[in-house]
Amino acid sequence: MAKGSKRGSGDGGATIAENRRARREYEIVETFEAGLELRGTEVKSLRAGKASLKEAFGLVKGGEAWLVQAHIPEYAYGNRHNHDPTRWRKLLLHRREIEEIERFTREQGRTLVPLKLYWREGKAKVLVGLGKGKARHDKRRDEAERDAQRQIERTLKQRAAR
Repeated sequence: MAKGSKRGSGDGGATIAENRRARREYEIVETFEAGLELRGTEVKSLRAGKASLKEAFGLVKGGEAWLVQAHIPEYAYGNRHNHDPTRWRKLLLHRREIEEIERFTREQGRTLVPLKLYWREGKAKVLVGLGKGKARHDKRRDEAERDAQRQIERTLKQRAAR
């Protein structure tokens, strides 16, 4: 295999899953990189590139941070000891980070949102963000700004082609 390849060991920050809706639904205030406490068949399933953060969210309970409803499908070649695909998985964070997250999420409309699941140095990591829920008009404004920027880029590209 070629040197620096993203296959095999999973090094190099290769993305496994991304929560694209998160940045549309929430204004991300701060992000944290967290480790995940995984079982063997979960790691094998992630190495196969299978996971979904679509309905996942973070939670602080009992002084520990948890990733809830993240879907890691059962390992295809596993046996009867395969894992539950949507089980709660512990997020490995420093105590002060957990306390900061807990303080932030106490307020109404604020939550811990998983943004991205990826490999770093052979270990599965999840990028979680502290998010404030966006109002409908904020979403529309963001979408209008993106459309305007696309139109500007399109116009500039057409002028440069002449």
